[in-house]
Amino acid sequence: MDISEIFQKLFFEIDANFQEELFGFLTRLGWFILFTLIAILAARLLPAFFQWGVDRFAPKFLAEPHDRIITPLRNLMVRSGFLIFIAININLFRPYTAFFNFLQFFSYLSVTITLAWFLSRLVRQIIRVYGITLIQNLSREGDDILVAGETVANVIIGFLGAIFFAQSQDLNLVSVLTGFGIGGIAVAFAAKEVLSQIIGTVVLYLDRPYVPGEYIRANFNPVAEDIYGRVESIGIRSTKVRLVVTNTLLIVPNSIMASTDVENVSRGKKVMALLYLDFPQVLASSERALVEQTLQDSLGGLFGVEQGSVRIATFEPEDKPGTRARVSFFLLSSSSTSLNIRKRLVEMANQEIAQRLQKNQLQFSMEEPMIYVDSPITK
Repeated sequence: MDISEIFQKLFFEIDANFQEELFGFLTRLGWFILFTLIAILAARLLPAFFQWGVDRFAPKFLAEPHDRIITPLRNLMVRSGFLIFIAININLFRPYTAFFNFLQFFSYLSVTITLAWFLSRLVRQIIRVYGITLIQNLSREGDDILVAGETVANVIIGFLGAIFFAQSQDLNLVSVLTGFGIGGIAVAFAAKEVLSQIIGTVVLYLDRPYVPGEYIRANFNPVAEDIYGRVESIGIRSTKVRLVVTNTLLIVPNSIMASTDVENVSRGKKVMALLYLDFPQVLASSERALVEQTLQDSLGGLFGVEQGSVRIATFEPEDKPGTRARVSFFLLSSSSTSLNIRKRLVEMANQEIAQRLQKNQLQFSMEEPMIYVDSPITK
């Protein structure tokens, strides 16, 4: 008796119900694989279909927002669409409750995380593209409002994502929140000091007055000298600071760090920006005055530019004919995020400069990209 006859005999000896269940499962598995392949194709075509819909049915003024906001997120859109299709396909295994629940948990978890990340990046793109212009017209504190608004939007997205995932798993949110509320009250009375330190940690992570690796100066005792050191780490309960003078490690509760005036020495710097404009012809004195006035008006009052730091020099370069204008100024910023926003404001100011000079029939070329050099703040 060969191997094929042995398998054939075993197959016929298996219970008929089991054979039917196995055949049904394999059939559903085959359909799942087929629909997954279709999902891959559909997800890859999703950005093109969305683009076609915008071009075909949307008003013309929506074409530019689509190119500037949606197009950079094409890969994330494909990934989100694919996971959504997979979450729909697993309904083929609904008759197999245990297996279906297992697949549903991980598929919906993946969908929730990916969609939340996609919406977070979408909000970031909208704020970077249009928020700067809007806030610039409403307030001079544009970067702080944008950073706060982006943080609030991400918190809302995370909260809605948690609700979506809980609903997909048939969790009773009212019972869960009630349990957390009662337990939270009990814990609050039992561990008041620990909770204050945890809240201080949350404040430090959200506000980010300092990060590990930066040097800070603070005073925890009015009758003692200020401490100066490098932030080693920010833990759940405390911040560890390596003191420069003694090389010892100072451990300070985060609740104290959140309520104490801290001088961030590492951020005590400004960024010098250099911009060159090359004119093909030699400018007359009136044209030079016009160029200098345009540059001063566009950059001098820009939020984030150090007051009185704009320096403009016009001269004839030796290596080519025409006139070159060199512009230098300083950007002040408290974090990398606000610095990126202020660089974006400078880009918008450059566009305004180009438009104003072209209206006065002045042809020029602007050197790209702009040069940014870190410079320490001097008092």
